[in-house]
Amino acid sequence: MRVITGEARGRRLITLEGEDVRPTTEKVKEAIFSAIQFDIQGRRFLDLFAGSGQMGIEALSRGAESATFVDSSRRAVDIVRKNLNSVGFYDRAKVLHTDSLSFLEMNSDMYDIVFLDPPYGTGLLQEVLPKVFENVKKTAVIIVENPENEEIFENYGEFMLDRQKHYGKIKVSMYRHRDFV
Repeated sequence: MRVITGEARGRRLITLEGEDVRPTTEKVKEAIFSAIQFDIQGRRFLDLFAGSGQMGIEALSRGAESATFVDSSRRAVDIVRKNLNSVGFYDRAKVLHTDSLSFLEMNSDMYDIVFLDPPYGTGLLQEVLPKVFENVKKTAVIIVENPENEEIFENYGEFMLDRQKHYGKIKVSMYRHRDFV
């Protein structure tokens, strides 16, 4: 796994090991960041279910003002910290060891870009996604990576599905406020 472009271009990142780990592929990561390339500069990025932190680190490399990394796994949080130190972005990052629901309920910050790729088939996505929209600015883009067969709504309050792309057995959905679709 590596950073695709920006300040840390080409830098290798450590990833989690194990059967339950499914990092976002480079092809999908590249497609996501191509779609939001003009939304990143100077923005606040939330990497919910951070894993190795590769999505938030890519955003920082491309000019995001800051990134918050949230994961309930101690191993994941340790990997995120190591990756941030290795690319030199620790000063623009906040790393939290907590579950996503607790974070969203206690959070007082508003984000510009949110990426979430929760464990598949647990119902967590359907529980967390509505709360994400309470933690974003009106101009935000919310990016969801989930399995093809896992349903999510087209609208969440004033946020609407802007685009959806399929990559094999997964899909990536992007939501924006209805005034910006």
